[in-house]
Amino acid sequence: MNLIQILEQEQINTVRGGRKLPPFRPGDSLKVNVKVVDVSFDEKTKQTKTRERLQAFEGVCIGRQGAGINESFTVRKISYGEGVERVFPIHSPLVDGVEVVRRGKVRRAKLYYLRGLRGRAARITERQREAASEDTAETAKA
Repeated sequence: MNLIQILEQEQINTVRGGRKLPPFRPGDSLKVNVKVVDVSFDEKTKQTKTRERLQAFEGVCIGRQGAGINESFTVRKISYGEGVERVFPIHSPLVDGVEVVRRGKVRRAKLYYLRGLRGRAARITERQREAASEDTAETAKA
């Protein structure tokens, strides 16, 4: 490893605080817990109050991009009939955790074609259990 990769790895360890994310790839349905900071001003005490809460964003991972500390992933969901996409940095302190709801079987690395599909046409078939256990075994070796 060169010096830049060593420095990046140190930064990743300090930002994530030792928390690990589960292995996931495009096509998987994810539940991303995001820290949301609410700032309000109290007129009575003349102070600003900050409140932190977790908000879940559940949708399909349509792509991963970047490497190292710059790695991010895009999650798409349908909210009130409108498609919503959010890009999350993997090593962000605002991403509290990622939960894999179900694993999808796709043949593309980027699922941008889902933007043009609606309803049943936008469904992704689920990967079989044996394929999912092989994936976890491969990631454990790496």
